[in-house]
Amino acid sequence: MPRRCHAGRVDGPEIIISFAPELHLFVAAARRAAEGAAVRTDGSSTLGHVVESLGVPLTEVGGLTLAAAPCDTGYVPVAGDRVHVSPVVRPQALPGPARFLLDVHLGTLARRLRLLGVDAAYERLDIGDAALAAQSAREQRVMLSRDRGLLHRRELWAGAYVYSHRPEEQLTDVLERFAPPLAPWTRCTACNGELRPATLDEVRPQLREGTERSYDTFARCTACGRAYWRGAHQDGLNDIVADALRLVGGSGEPGAGVRGSGQG
Repeated sequence: MPRRCHAGRVDGPEIIISFAPELHLFVAAARRAAEGAAVRTDGSSTLGHVVESLGVPLTEVGGLTLAAAPCDTGYVPVAGDRVHVSPVVRPQALPGPARFLLDVHLGTLARRLRLLGVDAAYERLDIGDAALAAQSAREQRVMLSRDRGLLHRRELWAGAYVYSHRPEEQLTDVLERFAPPLAPWTRCTACNGELRPATLDEVRPQLREGTERSYDTFARCTACGRAYWRGAHQDGLNDIVADALRLVGGSGEPGAGVRGSGQG
């Protein structure tokens, strides 16, 4: 028998709703039963609203089925409906280019995406959920966040929950979910600007002592002017790039940037 759980203090139709295991972290333990849980609705809210009220952001929902048939989030459930909520199918298709916006808590992930040439805007300051959602809509960027409340905002152009707190797992999660085109060494990891080849004279003021004698290939950010060259941490960066290319695919040939780049 389905477990009985109320979505709130409402006195409307009762439905049975079940969630795929991938979505269990969003819902209370009592609502994770495979056979579903009984939920009483208010009789006027859409199915999408009911799902969100139970804790699951619609950004994480890949499909709804009613009696084994596809169902829209705008459907208003009636008594006796049996609904199943499925996760997003990976890789997830986007309505536009794979461009991302990351909140204040995902700085390391932002830098690693930029290292791979992925367009990843990042807010170093907490500008608030409303401003982030508006920026996502204005710039048509996928909002990446571990803030479930932010992902409930209707203004978002698109969004995705980041399932891990570990940067290496976060990167794998995003790459597996969206499979964005990779162009390693072509973006500034500091500001997201594009890199172009630079001469020694152009970057000399930023070089550490002895660097100009050790390196002869440089790049510079077209937005902030930051200089890049092959640095001491090259091996670690190359490992990140190699792992990403194995996961998503691509040649990994450097563009305007510098393979294994560092900055003084």
